[in-house]
Amino acid sequence: MLRETLFVFAALAVLASATEVQPCENGAPLVTDGVQITVSGCDKPTCLLRQGTTINIQAKFTPERAIQSLVNDVSALLFNVPLPFVGVDGTNACENIYNAEGSKTGCPMQPGVEYTYKNSFDVLPIYPRVALTVRYALREGNDRIICFELPSKITK
Repeated sequence: MLRETLFVFAALAVLASATEVQPCENGAPLVTDGVQITVSGCDKPTCLLRQGTTINIQAKFTPERAIQSLVNDVSALLFNVPLPFVGVDGTNACENIYNAEGSKTGCPMQPGVEYTYKNSFDVLPIYPRVALTVRYALREGNDRIICFELPSKITK
C-alpha cells in the first residue's frame, strides 16, 4: 500500500510541474500524448520571461520511430514574424538528450524508449519588452519530432 501511495504521489508531483503549452500552428505536428514540457518559472501561459535571466526547458517524450539526429528549431513569433533565438536555433539538439536515469545519451534514439531533452536560453537585456509566442521544436531534417508554442511576455 505504501508503495502504491508513493507512486501516486510521485506521479502527481510530475504532473503538477508540467507547463501548459499549445500545439504548433500551420499544419505542424502537435505535441503528442505522453510528451511533458516543463519551462522554468511557468506553469501556464502567459509566461513571463525576465530580461537578464536564463529559461530552462525540459521535454520528456518517447519517439515512435528511430531518430538519427535532432536540431533545435526555436523562434520568437513577433507580429507573426519568426525571429530565431540566437544561440539555440539551428544547434545540435542531440547534445541535450538524456535517458530515464538522467545520463546523457545523445542520438541515435530508439523507438519506444523515454528520453528527456534539457536545454536553456538566455533572455537578453537588449530584448524588447513585448508580448510574443515562443515556438520550440526539435526536428530531424524537415520533420518536426516535437513542436509546441508558448505565449510569453518579455519583462524587466
